[in-house]
Parts: sequence; structure tokens; C-alpha cells
Amino acid sequence: MRSRPSVRSRVIGFARIPIIRAFILLSFDSAVWLIALASSTAARWEFHYSSIDIGGLLLVATVAIASQTIWGLLVGLYPGRWRLGSFNEVGLVGVGATIIGAGLFVWIAGTSGTRPVPISAAIVGPSIFFLLALGPRFAVRMLREQRQISRHTRTRRALLFGAGEAGHEVIRALSRDSQSDIEPMAFLDDDPRNARLRIGRCRVVGDRNHIAAAAAQFEADTLVITMPSAPRADVAAIAKSAQAAGLEVLILPTIALSLNGEVKPDHLRPLQFDDFLGREPVTLDIDQMRSFIKGRRVLVTGAGGSIGSELCAAVERLEPAELTMLDRDENALHAVQLRLEGRALLDSERLVIADIRDAARIREVFEQCRPEIVFHAAALKHVTFLERFPLEAVKTNVLGTRNLLEAARLTGVERFINISTDKAADPINVLGYTKRIGERLTSGFGSNNGEVAVSVRFGNVLGSNGSVIPSMRQQILSGGPVTVTHPEVTRFFMTTREAVDLVIQAGAIGNHGEAMVLDMGEPVRIVDLAHDLIVQLKPDGDVEIEITGLRPGEKLHEVLTHPDEDPIRRPHDGITSYGVPRLHPSGLTDLDTDSSELVRVVLRRLARDGF
Repeated sequence: MRSRPSVRSRVIGFARIPIIRAFILLSFDSAVWLIALASSTAARWEFHYSSIDIGGLLLVATVAIASQTIWGLLVGLYPGRWRLGSFNEVGLVGVGATIIGAGLFVWIAGTSGTRPVPISAAIVGPSIFFLLALGPRFAVRMLREQRQISRHTRTRRALLFGAGEAGHEVIRALSRDSQSDIEPMAFLDDDPRNARLRIGRCRVVGDRNHIAAAAAQFEADTLVITMPSAPRADVAAIAKSAQAAGLEVLILPTIALSLNGEVKPDHLRPLQFDDFLGREPVTLDIDQMRSFIKGRRVLVTGAGGSIGSELCAAVERLEPAELTMLDRDENALHAVQLRLEGRALLDSERLVIADIRDAARIREVFEQCRPEIVFHAAALKHVTFLERFPLEAVKTNVLGTRNLLEAARLTGVERFINISTDKAADPINVLGYTKRIGERLTSGFGSNNGEVAVSVRFGNVLGSNGSVIPSMRQQILSGGPVTVTHPEVTRFFMTTREAVDLVIQAGAIGNHGEAMVLDMGEPVRIVDLAHDLIVQLKPDGDVEIEITGLRPGEKLHEVLTHPDEDPIRRPHDGITSYGVPRLHPSGLTDLDTDSSELVRVVLRRLARDGF
């Protein structure tokens, strides 16, 4: 048997009906205008009520109430467009009172003979109305917010860093959510103007230098960074201080503030390593990228790899006419279909198994799908492996690239985008040699009929398969040690999103024969990266870092360009283009050898020509 709603809940529900709500608010404001004008008039006559012109007072009050009704309907005060007690409503009530008061003043001041009310009533009355109208509105809002606060038991005690508008939204969302286990305890903020500011039940107790002390004072176990627009360097520094104090770090991402302006507890996410990059992510032109891809036939090689799969997902969002995903690994294609389509039956015509080493098979694929745009992400990429097996590097990274370019030429591909690496900039190892030769072959592709072929050169991609981050993560979770080749070794890092956007943008804006390089800020010391991951994954664990020494072919410091490379243009604020000397496929004949030592010599010569 259903229980009957209480009288209180029925009254509240009745009051939420739009027409009833509008009637109640309008009646309230009308009564307040009458009280405000009557009290200001009585005060002017020192409460000698016999001196008051009741008819004149009622006339002025009627005009004020009619004006308030018209104003309220025009700006949405009574249709319920604005939240009760919100800053928007407060502003509109104040503006309306000022306009109506000014109108009453002009009318009364211009009246000859006996005035309906003293002229002071037109000055004081609107002020009284404003104060009396807002008090109950704020009281109702506070009662509503108190009712919305969840009283359930919470298990995590959190400090919030950032006492701005986002911090206010986060604390309100956490207080209301009945599922969140986070209890806000206090704020921290670097702005001295916010010192001792109180938001809700929490006050600002210090800045970033007080994180450890505040954690101990409030027995906190979590720090929530509520500064979605803060520079990456600040976020990284605050996060490191929090982790050093034994706090888990959560962050409010920028996108949370764009979701209808409402922040929810599930918008908070754990800190990711790209938050430690120490530079702002490069933002590229999405509209330009969409116009480049939309309605065109696109083929991606290495579609199952880290970059390839992300590239396929990004291309799919840009609405191509067709997307062909090519890889030699059936398991990788299985994973990418599951990601894009939510199923993995391997029955899609756009999934293609092929090895770029097989020239005949590649030509067959190109003739079948007739791509207009090709993104070449297939490659062997591990430095140590390729130093041991240089002939295999040649077959994939050099001859495979040649096979793709030849098939592209025969089938009329309009744009060919070759994904390269920073190791091609000043190559000293087999990987760098083969990728530099791939850049040169790409530069030598076609262009007689308007074809465009460009290379895109970037550093390490955070979290890509086989890269340093997943390797270190596994070592840390296994208890260590974490292996680092040299205490001073540095590398450039970029996010997967940056890498994929750069590849697509390069296809849209690149000129034939260019190598396009993303601005990647300062390189990161790998040993610092290891320390950050250890603190993040096992803050209480004793995980050692073991220095193993540089391996054959490894550099201490990578570079993005060769000293003799000169920039030719800057097509985007975050991208610089460099010219690449051409290499015709006929120049590869000396690589037709079974000798690993001889092939190294030839690779080095072909790669370093033109520098």
C-alpha cells in the first residue's frame, strides 16, 4: 500500500508548478512594493499617518507593481527562467528596482502641486524593496541547499586546491551526492586574496606550501585539484607536493565545466601522467581537420597499434566516406573493431589483414579500396631489437614504406602522411636510419599530379605499447626495481591525442616533401619520470631505481631536428616544417644484401645524405 505524501511535500510540489510559482512570486513582490513605498512615505512624515495621502500612495504602488510585473515577465523572473536566489535573479531584481525607482522619481518630481507621495519615497522605496525582496529568496535557497546535502557516511577526507568558481561547484556537488565517498575538509589556494575565505563549511587554510600541514591537521587522504584552467606546470607542482604528503590526487578536467555548467563528482578523475608534462597541450584546428577528412576515403596502416588505433578512432569521428584499417596482426584488428563498433566479429569489410612487406598484396588492397588519404603508422620501433636485426628493420620501415608509396602512386592517392620519429632527426641507430630514409622516400613521392606527401616527426607517446610508461608501471606494480638506462637520459613526450591530432593536421596543412615537427617543450628526465610514477602508484612502497647503462644505439638526449636542418615555414603556432631531401626508390638497391654489417653502412649513408 502506497503511503500518502505529507502536507509539507504536497505544498512544495504545488509551489513548483510554473504558473503557481509565478503567481506566488509576483504576489510577494507586489506586497513588498506596497510595504516599501508605505514605509518610506510614513518615515518621511515621521509616522504621522494622518499626513499620508492614501489614494496617492495606492496610485504610486499600483504603477510600481504594474511596472514590476512587466519587467519580471520580460526578463523571466516569474516564468521561472532564473534559479531562485541566484546571482542572475539578484541582478535582475536590482536592475528592475533601479529602473522603476528612476521612473517614479521623474514622475513624482515633475508633478506640479500636491505630490501623491514624497519625492524621497521614490528614492528610499526601491532600496527597501530590493532588500525585502531578496531576504526571503535567499532564505528559500539556503533551505533548499540544506535539504540537498547528503548525510551519508563518507570514508575519504579531502583537501580542495583552488577556491574559485570551480572549487565552489565541486564542494556543492560533493555535498549533495549520496554516492560520493569524499568529505571536503578545507581549501588551499595560492591567491593571497582568498586567505581565510570560507566556502560552505570549508575555509582556505593556506597555499601549496601548506599541503602537508593541512593534510596532517585534517587527517586528509585525498587532494582534489579544482583548477581546470590552471597551467600544466602548476598542476604538476601541486600534485607532486600532494603525493609527497601521501595524498591521492584527483583532478577536475577542463571539459567538466563545459557540461551544461554543472559539475558532478564523477567528473573528478585520478591524476594521469600527461598531467605532469609541465607544458600546455598543443591544440590544433578541429574544423580544418574535419574538412580534410569528411567525405573522403581513408586508409590507415598499422591500424591496430597504439597510434594507429587512436588515429582510426579520431578519423572515424571526422566522418570519412570510408575508413580502411590495415594491419598484419589479427588480434590488433579484433581490438580496434571492438573499440569502434562495440563488437569484434572480424566481419567488417574495412578490416584488412596485410603485411606492408608484401608489395603485391599492398597493391591489391589499394586497388580495392582506392584511398584518397593514407596515414602510414605501421613500423618496427624498438631501438634494441632493430640494432640486433637490422635486416628486419629494412624490410618493414624502408621497403614497406616504398611498397605503400608505389601503390599510392599507381592508384592516385592524393595525400600520404608518413609517421616518423624524433630518432630520424639526427640518426645514430638502425631505427633512426630507417625512419629517416622513410622520410626521404616520402619526400620523393609523386607530386606531378598534385599529390602531397608529408612526414610527421614527434617524440615518445605517453602510454603507447612498448613505451617507457607501461614498462615502468609494470615494474613498479611488481615491486621493482625500475630500470633506467642513465640518470641524465632525457626524452620528449607527448600525449596520444596530441600525436593523432598532429598527424591529421599535418595531412591538412602540409606541403609536399616537408617533415612537420610539433613543439614539445622541454625534454623530461626519465629518472624523474620514474620517481613520479613510483609516488603515484606505490607511495608507501619501497621501489628502487636501477641504472642499467645506455644500450647500443641509444642516445643520452634526443633531438627533434638536425643542426643543419633549417625551418622553411611555421604553418601553425605549435608546428614547424622542415624540408627533406628526396630519395628515389632506385637508390635502395644497395640494401639488397644479407649482411647485417653492410646494411648498417648503407643505411647510415642513405639516412645522412642531405644533412
